Amino acid sequence: MIFDRGIPDVLGYLTLCGLPVPPHIAAATKAARYNARVFLAPYWDEIFTQDTERTQSRSEGEATFTVMRETYIALGYEITELPRIDIASRADFACAQLAL
Repeated sequence: MIFDRGIPDVLGYLTLCGLPVPPHIAAATKAARYNARVFLAPYWDEIFTQDTERTQSRSEGEATFTVMRETYIALGYEITELPRIDIASRADFACAQLAL
């Protein structure tokens, strides 16, 4: 299975917002582990946009990428950054990495 978001993201967003991490969130990041390799989409200024679903500013988008990377690494995951290429090529890249 491939997930778009994971429990570590909750930890990352709490950190990003300067909020305390409740013990049950910290415990969940240890108890519910994902595959060791995690794909991470980098902030990409050329495709940045805001709409009703994407309300972050550019600086928030960059900070989110940084904190998610740091969070997943701190939890022992191996980060595979998705290349800044078109969607079909990104999908091909992910499939090749997963040997699908």
